[in-house]
Formats: sequence, structure tokens, C-alpha cells
Amino acid sequence: MEKHESLEMIIEGILYICGDEGIHFSQLLKTLGCKEEVLKHSLESMIKKYQDDCSRGIEILVFSDTYKLVAKTAVHPYAQEIFATTKLATLSSAAMETLAIIAYKQPITRAEIEDLRGVGCDMMIRKLLARNLIRECGRSDAAGKPYLYEVTEEFMDNFKLKSLEELPQLPDSKSMRPDDLFES
Repeated sequence: MEKHESLEMIIEGILYICGDEGIHFSQLLKTLGCKEEVLKHSLESMIKKYQDDCSRGIEILVFSDTYKLVAKTAVHPYAQEIFATTKLATLSSAAMETLAIIAYKQPITRAEIEDLRGVGCDMMIRKLLARNLIRECGRSDAAGKPYLYEVTEEFMDNFKLKSLEELPQLPDSKSMRPDDLFES
């Protein structure tokens, strides 16, 4: 890290880039190459600044030494309103694919979804959560205690399903497109 760069600015950028997954303290320490006490002090200072600053819509949370930027609770209803006004038909194929995986494999972690899709899905999960099509339904016993996701009643209503048993049977072939699963 160069001297003209602010440690807190770098930390903020890293937390933003890491998204929902966040970053473990040890990884942050190794990446920044600073002293442990300096990093701890900076993180504690940032957490307090974000909590105390009513003009910011984000805060830093820490769980099991993993730090992440999240929207403050006051923002959630507005984010839901934004996504609720957008029709389901505007979901991208990547979002539909993520939604299909969750519907068929629930409860499932983000890492398991990414393993099935072969690409990251942080943004897709955020969009689906904001649109109330999925929800967190606990934590896995896996390392890091990742969130588990499942579909919501809103999902059931949007796809006019009474139960998940009404979902189409998955074919043996892997040639089916995700959009084929949820045709309106």
C-alpha cells in the first residue's frame, strides 16, 4: 500500500468489491500488509463511523471475523419497493437460472449455487432477495456458516404454484435452458 492511500479508503473499497461474502480479517491483514493493531483500530473506527453517520445508508457488519458492507435496515423497505415495481418478466436469464437452482435445490448456499452455475451469483441473490422471491432460511453448518436460501410465497404467487411439487420435472438431459423451467 502506498503512503498517499488512506487505509480506510482501501478497506472500504475491498469490502464493497467482496460484496455479500465479505472478507476475513486474516485475508485483509495479509492483503494490506499492515500491523494487526492498525487494521483492528481502522476497522473499529470505520464500524463506529458508519453506525453513527445517519447520512449513510450502509454499515459494516462483522461475523466470525468476516467483515462486510451491508445496507442499513432503514433502506430495506425502499429497496423492496424498487424491485417490487419491476415486473418478474424483467429478470435476466442469469437471475432466472439462479432462481431455478434455489427452487429445485433449497435450502442451498450461495457457494453451492455458484458451483452449479459455474459463475458468481452475489448480484443475482441480492436482486432476488430485494424482489422477495427468495429469503435467507438459516445458516449452513459448513465453514463460515454461510446463509441458506429458499424461495418465498411471493415466488409461489408469481409462478402460480401451490407447492414446489408443481415445478416441472427436470429432464435427464442437461440441454434444458433455465428459462424453460418458468415459462409464463
